[in-house]
Amino acid sequence: MTTPFPFTAVVGQDDLRLALLLNAVSPAVGGVLVRGEKGTAKSTAVRALSALMPEVDVVSECRFSCDPGSPDPGCPDGPHEPGGFASRPARMVELPVGASEDRLVGALDIERALSEGVKAFEPGLLADAHRGILYVDEVNLLHDHLVDLLLDAAAMGASYVEREGVSVRHAARFLLVGTMNPEEGELRPQLLDRFGLTVEVAASREPEQRVEVVRRRLAYDDDPAGFAARWAEEEADVRARIVAAKKLLPSVRLGDDALRQIAATCAAFEVDGMRADIVMARTATALAAWAGRTEVLAEDVRQAALLALPHRRRRNPFDAPGLDEDKLDETLEEFSGDDDPDPDPDPDPDSGPDGPGGGGGQPAPEDGPQDGPQGGDQEARPEAEQDGQPQPQPQPQPSGVGDQSAARSSEPFRTKVLSVPGLGEGAAGRRSRARTEHGRTTGARRPKGSLTKLHLAATVQAAAPHQRARGRSGPGLVVRRDDLRQATREGREGNLVLFVVDASGSMAARQRMSAVKGAVLSLLLDAYQRRDKVGLVTFRGSGADVALPPTSSVDAAAARLESLPTGGRTPLSAGLLRAHDVLRVERLRDPARRPLVVVVTDGRATGGPEPVALAGRAARLFAAEGVASVVVDCESGPVRLGLAGQLAGELGGTAVTLDELRADSIAGLVKDVQGTSRRAA
Repeated sequence: MTTPFPFTAVVGQDDLRLALLLNAVSPAVGGVLVRGEKGTAKSTAVRALSALMPEVDVVSECRFSCDPGSPDPGCPDGPHEPGGFASRPARMVELPVGASEDRLVGALDIERALSEGVKAFEPGLLADAHRGILYVDEVNLLHDHLVDLLLDAAAMGASYVEREGVSVRHAARFLLVGTMNPEEGELRPQLLDRFGLTVEVAASREPEQRVEVVRRRLAYDDDPAGFAARWAEEEADVRARIVAAKKLLPSVRLGDDALRQIAATCAAFEVDGMRADIVMARTATALAAWAGRTEVLAEDVRQAALLALPHRRRRNPFDAPGLDEDKLDETLEEFSGDDDPDPDPDPDPDSGPDGPGGGGGQPAPEDGPQDGPQGGDQEARPEAEQDGQPQPQPQPQPSGVGDQSAARSSEPFRTKVLSVPGLGEGAAGRRSRARTEHGRTTGARRPKGSLTKLHLAATVQAAAPHQRARGRSGPGLVVRRDDLRQATREGREGNLVLFVVDASGSMAARQRMSAVKGAVLSLLLDAYQRRDKVGLVTFRGSGADVALPPTSSVDAAAARLESLPTGGRTPLSAGLLRAHDVLRVERLRDPARRPLVVVVTDGRATGGPEPVALAGRAARLFAAEGVASVVVDCESGPVRLGLAGQLAGELGGTAVTLDELRADSIAGLVKDVQGTSRRAA
């Protein structure tokens, strides 16, 4: 067995270690989500925590780790007789990103359930993790329905398996830890809210601390057992402290003052729902127990807010989690429980807000104009600067191809649904029709491998003609394995939405480019909601660039879009060819995910010999491969050349204007896109 890296040997990452320890003391906190860049000891710290967890007593021969002191009355292996228990270390169970639903929650033997009425249940990972740790690395890449099942079990403390009217329930209480790299995509806000605490981690920028990280890691790699032995005493101390805090936890008092601070803090930060209040209360109680106190203090409430609220402040998909600590301190001070509005019984009249000690250390202005930086220049200074905001300086215009600084995008809007025609088999999502594990039942087939979704009617129909030959004599149906039928279901898949954006000089007018960016941002928001991968190709000047390779991080695409400069000629053919190369490579990596190409341009093509003919030949490559495509026509003005429509015809797709892209405009957009693409294919 591999010796884990000692928890106490992890350098820095104080918030991460504290959040994990608080969940070890009180699993009711609700787990922790660890967000951060790659190589920041996220997985190392989580795996190291398992060695600190106290041993658990379990009923002998129980596959669900029932507590002998209070066994689960509904345990599938029960009822349990008194006595007969064993002690073992708490387990740490890892949930792979590609796990199936049956692997997570367990599976029923459908054949025995139908023919014998026996609930033959094979436990899943939730049962293995009961009274231990369940660790999900890259939780943001886990399928949404698995995340829902996982978080429901964590919230209810039980797992339910339902198969065609046969149900099994077992206890599933565990410390849930998820890690993720935000660059690879975000969790939905409603799923973020289900994690009790969230911690942001980053690599230290201090050279000495980085040196110590490398030194300890090399020492561990050379001799894991010897390195762990050198930290054994510190590990034992932390383990003993966890045990002591768990015993003290029921005695910790959460007073009315602390409760008011918790409620006021959640209200001040406009947190939705009541889960944040409950999590903060449990976290503050665990903090007090960890400190060896039986009373929750304001400092516990503050620390609980820093761990429990930042991820719940994420209102929009492109918002970064965070918390204004100054506002937090003001709220806690306002509801500190001190009934005396003036803490100083004998105030100095010269020390008020207008005196030597007030006004943030700035001398009070006197009547009349003054000279100097705080005086009579007030009227000459720009209005924004007088309000404390620096006035933005005009950006210099670079020479060369006529580059212009990036324009800000306009407000995003709800877009029409763009989808890929046909029936796919890609990753679960919400855009195009696909054969999926979840959705409406459309038919039945023989199972390939293990049966996951039984089609009951088809199974009975397959078994019925053979009952006499099989010697059926009782009321039960004699079912053989080759009678079983798998339900085929149709749902929705996520696609690869590849944006090809014209950033040339013809698009450079400020108001026009702002509208274009707003449209692309709207489509990115739609891609986020529909669980798509996105990519961004831009073309301007003399060539095209892959501004963002295909990724699940829509946030990254939005950030690249905001900083996109414009100017120069319009190498349309280069942009299309670069997009074609991106799709070719991505098809090798993820062949089941179907692409949707969204070209954002006015259709002009300039630069090089025969630019229009070259663009047409490049576009016909997409049409020949049946790639679904949409051209967002950015041409404006009373006179339109219709070049974007011609490009759409070459692509085998359809063209829509910026106005038509809005959800409240034309009704037949999806039908038009699909119909045109299908004819081209």
